[in-house]
Amino acid sequence: MKKFTTFMLVLLTSLALFAGGASEGGSDQIVIANAPKCIGIAWWDRMAVGNDAFAERTGAEVYQVGNAGVADTAVQVQTIEDIIASGADAINVIPSDPAALEPVLKKARENGIVVISHEAEGMENVDYDIEAFINAEYGAHVMDNLAAEMNYEGGYAIIMGALTMASHQQWTEAAIARQQEMYPDMYLVCDPLEPMGGGSIENTYSTTKELLATYPEIKGIIGWDMLNPPGIARAVEEANKAGQIAVTGTCLVSSARDYMESGTIKTISFWDPAAAGEAMCELAVKVINGEEIVDGMDLGVEGYESISVVGNTIYGSAWVDATVENMDQYNF
Repeated sequence: MKKFTTFMLVLLTSLALFAGGASEGGSDQIVIANAPKCIGIAWWDRMAVGNDAFAERTGAEVYQVGNAGVADTAVQVQTIEDIIASGADAINVIPSDPAALEPVLKKARENGIVVISHEAEGMENVDYDIEAFINAEYGAHVMDNLAAEMNYEGGYAIIMGALTMASHQQWTEAAIARQQEMYPDMYLVCDPLEPMGGGSIENTYSTTKELLATYPEIKGIIGWDMLNPPGIARAVEEANKAGQIAVTGTCLVSSARDYMESGTIKTISFWDPAAAGEAMCELAVKVINGEEIVDGMDLGVEGYESISVVGNTIYGSAWVDATVENMDQYNF
């Protein structure tokens, strides 16, 4: 009888763990699929670090999947279809084209899957979108950095990862608005660009070469995708215009280090993708467990200790600037 009782206790405990998990709100058996714009580049490799940290801390299963090297919306849609078919509990998604993903994310939610997006403010078919910061403030801040490096005068250009990327659109609008309001001696030389053939370093380099040939008077360039600033800087150095053309934008130190050490790039801005990934996972589990998401909530991740909630959008306070003086603090 004692052996039977012990067996039943073990069996019931195992069933309880399977049904809900035993740590951090029952996340042991939760499966979270992370679908970024692409995989295999430094930014998304860094996000995977946050996914792994969350998995190790909670016992959840978190995996990352997507197109290798370059964002491809059609591949991202199919990736999400595959995740739905796999029966994951949550999808964390960073859309390359938010509008194009709305139908498949609607399908995911209809199948009982929690959907958390990032860099996609305003999406409808998500439980929440989580932003590292207020996007308009970030765009204005990067313009302030560019303006200072240009001595507040001259022509500039903006290169986006893709024209469809929602956060890049918001940053661009805010940067231009800031320039028009605060820096009247600066001007945008052309409409914002995207790299021909996709947002790689090589494609950004080729696009920048054409930009410099068309607008030789240009004095500054913002690149919003982490692969943009290295490609821009390469073209600027090749044209022997390092120090004459300011290069800034969103990038990681690991990708910009050589150009920061040479002085071609003086400042980059970014948020830690690992922290964003971990915050997305934390939010997904809270939604799965039915927790109320409220202003001031601490997600337990640096930069997301006191979130702001506006509708289905959540804002952290997570951007940083890196220069050659402090870049070793952000060695990822």
